[in-house]
Amino acid sequence: MTSEDILGTNADGSKNEEYCSYCFKDGAFTTDLSMDAMVDLCAPYMVSGTPGMTEADARDSLKRLFPTLKRWQS
Repeated sequence: MTSEDILGTNADGSKNEEYCSYCFKDGAFTTDLSMDAMVDLCAPYMVSGTPGMTEADARDSLKRLFPTLKRWQS
């Protein structure tokens, strides 16, 4: 994450460097979604924030990224 503003927060209000503020707030995940559902949720935001990116490109990128994140490792 490129900015401290986007970091999630722990239960004590401190910043959490593992999760973004959209996913993690006050020490808990903000949504209870499967990885595929999270791809569905995030892809349109990625497209709108990245000039020239297609939805297929966003989905491919997220499907490669998400399995590497702690939340999705089991």
